Amino acid sequence: MPMTRKRPAAPVRSSAPSTTSEDHATATALKLWLTLARAYQAAAELSRMDIASHGLNPAEFSILEALYHKGPLLLGELQRKALVSSGGTTFLVDRLEGRGLLERQACPNDRRARYAALTRDGQALMKRIFPVHARAMREAMAGLPATEQRAVTALLKKLGLAAAARAAANPACREGIADG
Repeated sequence: MPMTRKRPAAPVRSSAPSTTSEDHATATALKLWLTLARAYQAAAELSRMDIASHGLNPAEFSILEALYHKGPLLLGELQRKALVSSGGTTFLVDRLEGRGLLERQACPNDRRARYAALTRDGQALMKRIFPVHARAMREAMAGLPATEQRAVTALLKKLGLAAAARAAANPACREGIADG
C-alpha cells in the first residue's frame, strides 16, 4: 500500500488590518457583542425551558408576567411592557383570553381603549408559576455573585441607554424601529 504524504499546512494569514488602537477598540466591541449574545442565548434557553414546562411560550409568559406585576394595562402599555409588536399583542391577548387567563376590560375614559387584566385563573397560574420561574432565573444567573450581578446590570443598562440614544439619532434606525 503506497504511503501518502501529507501536505504541510499553509501558513495562517490574517486578512485583518495592522493593529491600531482603533482596531483594538473594534475588536473589544465585537468580543463584547458576541459574549453578550452568547450569554443571552444561554440564559434565554433556560428561561424558555422553564416557561415551556408550564405550558406557555415566552411571549405569553411576558404578557402574563406584566399583568401580574403591574395590574390591568391598556393594550398599548402592555405592548411596551412585554416588548411585543402591536399585532403580536393582539394575537397573544386573544389567545390568552381564549384560555381564560386574561380578559379585556373597557376603559371608563375612552370607549376606544381596552385594558387587559388577569382573570382569577390567570392570577392563580402566575401566583403558582412565577416563584418557580424566578428561582430558575436566579439559578441561571448563579455564575456571578450578587455584587457582580448588580455591577453587570448597571453596565448593561448604561450600554443599552447609549445604544438606544445612538439608534434614535440615526434616521435609518428610526425608520427601522418604526417599521418593526
